[in-house]
Amino acid sequence: MGKLKAWIRGHLPTQRRLIQLYAALLYNAHAKGFITGDIYTGSSKALCVPGFNCYSCPGAIGACPLGALQNALASSGNRAPTYVLGILLLFGLTLGRTICGYLCPLGLLQELLHKIPTPKIKKSRVTRVLSWVKYVVLAVFVIILPLWYALQHYPVPAFCKYICPAGTLEGAIGLLSNPVNADKFSMLGILFTRKFVILLLIAVACVFLYRAFCRFLCPLGAIYGLFARIAVVGVRVDAAKCTDCGRCVSHCGMDIRHVGDHECIHCGGCMDVCPAKAISFKAGRITLHGPEVAGASPERKKRIRTGRLAAWGVALLVLGGALWYFNQPEPAEAQPVEPVPVATEAPEDDLPVGQEVGMRAPDFSVPVYGQEKPFVLSEQRGKVVVVNFWATWCTPCCQELPHFDEICRQWGEQVSVVAIHSELVTDDVEQYLAQFAYQMPFALDETGAVIKSFGGSTMLPQTVVMDGNGVITYNAVGSVTLEKLEALVREAGA
Repeated sequence: MGKLKAWIRGHLPTQRRLIQLYAALLYNAHAKGFITGDIYTGSSKALCVPGFNCYSCPGAIGACPLGALQNALASSGNRAPTYVLGILLLFGLTLGRTICGYLCPLGLLQELLHKIPTPKIKKSRVTRVLSWVKYVVLAVFVIILPLWYALQHYPVPAFCKYICPAGTLEGAIGLLSNPVNADKFSMLGILFTRKFVILLLIAVACVFLYRAFCRFLCPLGAIYGLFARIAVVGVRVDAAKCTDCGRCVSHCGMDIRHVGDHECIHCGGCMDVCPAKAISFKAGRITLHGPEVAGASPERKKRIRTGRLAAWGVALLVLGGALWYFNQPEPAEAQPVEPVPVATEAPEDDLPVGQEVGMRAPDFSVPVYGQEKPFVLSEQRGKVVVVNFWATWCTPCCQELPHFDEICRQWGEQVSVVAIHSELVTDDVEQYLAQFAYQMPFALDETGAVIKSFGGSTMLPQTVVMDGNGVITYNAVGSVTLEKLEALVREAGA
């Protein structure tokens, strides 16, 4: 029995592991997103969480600070990225790379992969040199490329688009693994294939190398590392007690040169191996864990235990409240979409209103940029209607806009084309459109109700084609070519 108890104690999760699990759950409190296969787009998505967690994860309730920084830089021609820079400054000054050690779900996944029993590659001069690569990634993919594309009026979050393993795992795979999104596989191309290969390579590397992504590639860790000397929270060394034995550095899995430097994630593992008991985990002058706490009086230890229990109690209440709030059933629509009255005796009159091909499209009215009169679907009777759901932050959407404009120019009064922007607006849409000479009208789906009525979600682009009687002839997510659009318009009767 004594051996069993000892084994259980030895395999219980540490305080740090529990905090890592807690952070992962809190960041992804929209649990029903994994069931519905959709992305949460509520007001909390305007806020950044401290750690690395993909915005497009079905469970994510906040934005990734790295993705937000790239989008802000890509849109810097329209507005200054003050919020993102401010929140990164706040996180860096208060927590620094403690976020990497305690509050990053991707860090947790890497540590779990490293627990797979295999021969491990020890750190060396080579890994120490490679640890500087993440600063190159930060400079090129997070700063230079988004700014360069911004000058071309073409927003591209380069790291998210070309490298980010969290985006591939949490966003793409997290959504596509749901049967609801089975029809979205047609959107995949060479870009996803490349990112999937990158994800696999990083995952394999993490099995043999401790937190390989954090050490060599993570630009968010590089940013937080810049605050190593001034961050309030983290491990601290008592120079008077330190004997420079080097055990802390040799024991650490990261490529640190000394405790608390820009590579240190403040996991606290060095405290357990320090023979001089010279290392403590502090928040400013307050010691949270270390020799001072271990050697405290019974009364102080009791107060510390009480404080920790109270902190965990509050944290669990916050998590419970978040799970309740973000997983409530959606309220019923105040004004459900009504069938469109059609003054004709054609057999299509008996068709149901819905989103599928062969059904009559639900009527809608959306405000048009630069015009007082809205675009009303029911007013387009007798014309083939092409609706394109898009967003400035969606690169495939921006690439195919000229195709829809060409249809508008070619077919004139025979075809009614409208490009409807997502309700999630991160850029000045009118200022973005001012760079082009598009002839077709652009509108805004203010609440997201229009795209939902066509069975759409946050996955863009989406194209819907209707014939002159308002019957849907095509409705799919994914990019389209000009040739395909022309064929769809002809099939609809133009």
